[in-house]
Amino acid sequence: MRSLNPSILVMTAAVALMAATPSGSGQLTLREGSRLWFDGTSTVRSWSCTADRIDATINSPETAVTDAVLDGRKVDGKVEVDFPVAKLECKNGTMNEHMRKALKATDNPTIRFALDGYDLTKTSAVGGTLHGTLQLAGQSKPIIIPVQFAPAEGGLRVTGKVPLKMTEWGVKPPTLMLGTLKVGETVTVNFDLLLQH
Repeated sequence: MRSLNPSILVMTAAVALMAATPSGSGQLTLREGSRLWFDGTSTVRSWSCTADRIDATINSPETAVTDAVLDGRKVDGKVEVDFPVAKLECKNGTMNEHMRKALKATDNPTIRFALDGYDLTKTSAVGGTLHGTLQLAGQSKPIIIPVQFAPAEGGLRVTGKVPLKMTEWGVKPPTLMLGTLKVGETVTVNFDLLLQH
């Protein structure tokens, strides 16, 4: 299990970690500067919350995977990504409290993404689609996430974003200020991950 405190939440995703593995060791790590965050809207203003901690288990029997992925070839491996809801930071104490309550953090302290499989496409750049299971607020559902891959110093850069409708996961969008501020039900999960050998 690898713990990371990047400058910034999955969700998911960390969700794209299947795309690379280390040479020889079969284990991959997230490099400093990796980011995972959520953007949303409300009746008053837009907002953003970050994952200040990500725990990732990334293993593969393959070697030289970065070259394979950038060439559009798939590799085998296992990826699970967790982050604690308590480490979700919205830069507003009241918003933090309401978001954690909405995500049912007491009974479901961790958001988890497990990769089931993925597809790669290569045109002028390498892209792909991740297929996995997202466990959020006590519910587990399949999720499909589009990603882009690019070379990075010592490894691979994986970027992407995916919208999530909170109500589909049994999450009631928070309201604040006696209902004056209502959070929109769709949030966008963004990630910019630096994977190193």
